[in-house]
Amino acid sequence: MTSRLTCAFLFQMKGKAGSVPHNEKQKQEGHIWGSMRRTAFILGSGLLLLVALWNSVTWHLQRFWGASGYFWQAQWERLLSTFEGKEWLLYILGATQVPVLFFWTVSGLLLVVDTTGKPNFISRYRIQVGKNDPVDPTKLRQSVHMVLFNQLVISFPMMVWLYPILKLGGDPCRRELPTFHWFLLELAVFTLIEEVLFYYSHRLLHHPKLYKKIHKKHHEWTAPIGVISLYAHPIEHVVSNMLPAMVGPIVMGSHLSSITIWFSLVLIITIISHCGYHLPFLPSPEFHDYHHLKFNQCYGVLGVLDHLHGTDTVFKQTKAYERHMILLGFTPLSESIPDPPKKMN
Repeated sequence: MTSRLTCAFLFQMKGKAGSVPHNEKQKQEGHIWGSMRRTAFILGSGLLLLVALWNSVTWHLQRFWGASGYFWQAQWERLLSTFEGKEWLLYILGATQVPVLFFWTVSGLLLVVDTTGKPNFISRYRIQVGKNDPVDPTKLRQSVHMVLFNQLVISFPMMVWLYPILKLGGDPCRRELPTFHWFLLELAVFTLIEEVLFYYSHRLLHHPKLYKKIHKKHHEWTAPIGVISLYAHPIEHVVSNMLPAMVGPIVMGSHLSSITIWFSLVLIITIISHCGYHLPFLPSPEFHDYHHLKFNQCYGVLGVLDHLHGTDTVFKQTKAYERHMILLGFTPLSESIPDPPKKMN
């Protein structure tokens, strides 16, 4: 009798012990589903708001584009008439000379600041305080010579070579300009392709064997300045600078107008990424500046693939990450979000 009561008691206790995890499991599942519903609601609401805002912005821009479209179409047709029979020359001017003009205009303005320290107020926005103050003139001169070599001996022939490839998918100098929405789509595709190709080619160049022989040249500047954005070994300039930007227009069979704007934007953004100053109302250079400082973080342009591959985990623990935003005022972020004081030994 006693043994049967004991067995019954043990059986009852076992049943109770088994029921606790089951209840906890139900609570956990309910919590997970609740979190998923809240997440779906937030993301769904955000997506609807984004679509509404995007439609509003694109509608206004489309009206502007449409209103001025006749003007630009007329100017383009006038250019075609001027270069009739010499469209290749028009392509060379648009795809190479216009972006180069933007490059040296923006770089030149920054070089004035880098070499003279004037205007003084811009120095407040310097990311790596005390670096390049002033810039080493010998090092700068050598870098400028390398940049000119890359542009004249590498970039120019590659852009000439690009012309017959583009013609296989459609004449880049065709008469009709692209629509506004098509141009936005092209920019999205260009940006995505550049992010993928630049990230993986750049990370490959950080392989010890390739880094020592090729990529180390670019990293001679641990505190970069604008003009050195194209300071690189010729192999790196081809693989990591030129090809990621060129593939998009080939894939999309782009018009010369899209190509000119795209290459100009690429050069301006890479200058800003290397300029060394976190200036108001411009894209943040903190991400790539940190790459030059630490070498093994932040390989991409947008940071999407760095997030997926975990190559920005150290960066996310720094004050530089907190400052990685567009500055919408005039107080330097290095003052509003200062680095922690250095520990004294």
